Amino acid sequence: MSDRLSASLYRRRAAVLWVSAVALVLAGIGGLGVENRLVHGGFSDPGAQSSHAARLVAEHFPTAGDDLVLLLRGADPVDTPTTTTLGTELTRRAERSPGVRAATSYWTAGRAPSLRSRDSTIGLVTLSLSGDEDDRARTAERLVPDIRRHAGGLTVMAAGPAQVQSEVGEQTAHDLLLAEAVAMPITLVLLLLVFGSAVAATLPLVIALLSVLATRTVLNALAGTVSISVYSMNSTTALGLGLAIDYSLFILARFREELRTGATVREALVPTVRRAGRTVAFSALTVALSLVALLVFPQFFLRSFAYGGIVVVLTAAAGAAFVLPALLAVLGHRVDRYDVFARLRSPERRAAAPENGRWYRFATAVMRRPALYGGGVIVLLLLLASPFTRVSSGLFDDRSLPADSQVHRATQLLRDRFDAGALGTVPVVVRGAGRDLDAYARTLSSVHDVRQVTAATGSYAAGRKVQDPGPATLMDGDTALLSVVSAVEQDSSSGTALVRALRKADPPDGATVWVGGRAAEVEDSTAAIARATPAAIGIVVGSSLVLLFLFTGSVLMPVKALVLNTLSLSATFGAMVFVFQEGHLASLVGSPLHTGTLDATIPILTFCVAFGLSMDYEVFLLSRIRERYLRTGDNTESVAFGLQHTGRIITAAAVLVAVVLFVFAISGVTLLKLLGVGLALAVVLDATLVRAVLVPSFMRLAGRANWWAPGPLRRLHDRVGLRE
Repeated sequence: MSDRLSASLYRRRAAVLWVSAVALVLAGIGGLGVENRLVHGGFSDPGAQSSHAARLVAEHFPTAGDDLVLLLRGADPVDTPTTTTLGTELTRRAERSPGVRAATSYWTAGRAPSLRSRDSTIGLVTLSLSGDEDDRARTAERLVPDIRRHAGGLTVMAAGPAQVQSEVGEQTAHDLLLAEAVAMPITLVLLLLVFGSAVAATLPLVIALLSVLATRTVLNALAGTVSISVYSMNSTTALGLGLAIDYSLFILARFREELRTGATVREALVPTVRRAGRTVAFSALTVALSLVALLVFPQFFLRSFAYGGIVVVLTAAAGAAFVLPALLAVLGHRVDRYDVFARLRSPERRAAAPENGRWYRFATAVMRRPALYGGGVIVLLLLLASPFTRVSSGLFDDRSLPADSQVHRATQLLRDRFDAGALGTVPVVVRGAGRDLDAYARTLSSVHDVRQVTAATGSYAAGRKVQDPGPATLMDGDTALLSVVSAVEQDSSSGTALVRALRKADPPDGATVWVGGRAAEVEDSTAAIARATPAAIGIVVGSSLVLLFLFTGSVLMPVKALVLNTLSLSATFGAMVFVFQEGHLASLVGSPLHTGTLDATIPILTFCVAFGLSMDYEVFLLSRIRERYLRTGDNTESVAFGLQHTGRIITAAAVLVAVVLFVFAISGVTLLKLLGVGLALAVVLDATLVRAVLVPSFMRLAGRANWWAPGPLRRLHDRVGLRE
């Protein structure tokens, strides 16, 4: 089949390239405007208690929301006539704006102390916005500049979840353009260093461009039916560029290798498509199945990475397996034209036997003392992994943006100059409480770290009623809202501990209770991720074990790959905690603000993507080892041979992919910075310590057992497995 495919690609190379050119143009057109169709948010579980509480608050108590918080500061204190007039006018203007359900401010709500800074210089306007997360972010994006234009002598700063989402969207779009501008020239220079030839260096970028544009078109189409996160565009670009380079390097290396043996262009395409092309297809399937695991999570932020990632993997593989061979058929020996390093390579070096290669000698040296080298690397990886035992999960907030961002400075003012309740109260929605509402409010007010509870029956503190009911409407039919003011910040471990305590409080007889708010969202989202993680790991591990067995016919090799990948990923997670959660060596990645937590979505996202990339290199290396082993039956020599023929390419591919990913370290959004740096580190560890040291060590110790399988599985592989 593969021989017929290579012959067909050779004969119809012009037609393939014309079709590809048309597809490239159509993809460029089809992807226009995709950025405007991607949405904010997606970190919460829509089926969680906190999400249901938010929907009930929006439905029954539209004035209770604090989606957007405006901080107004004038030259005079907040109670002076001038500041009062301006503050009241701005509150009314905000209330009349499209997308705003209600506006409450210090000047229109009876001059409540909680809406005034402790030094009386700043007054707050809290806005309840309509729609979903994306609608609220777009309202904030439109409303805040309008309020600033009409602020008179007041300085206006904006905080709240809608403003955070709005500024994250702007920063993400800026970071994507910056990353592309930085990554593309660096990648081209590195490709030139790898191949020497200017012609060969540009081919992977052609495949990457085709892959990324095709993925943008698919995302544009999908955005009309499902919610897709704004972050997916950044990940799609990085992954598409990285994998297109990976797959193209492997195809190009095999084609040039065959040409150097004296084969014609047509003859060189046969083993290139049969072996390298098949390996690319198999590797892409492995990566795609790893990304499928993200679909089991309820948060559309994670599912968005699956949508974009699966498409970009498959299109990158298709481009490398079909379009690139057609290009090579046209270029032939001209693929080596404009070799800028030709004079630096002697004919003797080009003709050197494999056993004289550096990778061959390195693998042989490792296999002489496999326990020493392998054991040393395992100890190192375990040391790197140890900080992960201290991981503390959270969700991103304003501190995910740069320290000089407007929303971060505004929120920091809320932390520093206002009571803890200014950062958001904990809404508790009760349905069917009846006369027991007073007793339930007293119970909640006695919970540790609760400062005050306001309900339709009055205000409570320390288990007793301290104030009669106010003018606020906190009852709608049989649905009541209790506003819990805490003594701790919601974006903290103390905040989530408070939510757990509130949920443990005995509800009124016959009533149903939902606890919402930011801390509850963090608690519910991390719990949802924890519940879905076993299924996701099962999909990744199960598919990898099955596919590697079909590829190798071995039982031991898939298990070995699983164990080694887990080791390198654990080391990556440990480094992420050490740098991003605890703040050590943070200056190396742009000094992001650390909050003492690690975003709960990133470890599982890193696991699925990095595991797929690791299997990518595993398949590349094993394909050459297995090919040699089937010819010679010599396990040790086959490992050295395989590393010699793939070590340089895997290392080059890993460096290129790591550079593309590490470019996101310059992102102003900590979430992207964390993801890019984490994936880059995982790729580097896998391509160096794992592929170059642990794989040869393990395969030397296992010997012929590497290729063993019990009789029934051997017969199964003979029927359905991949064979030469």
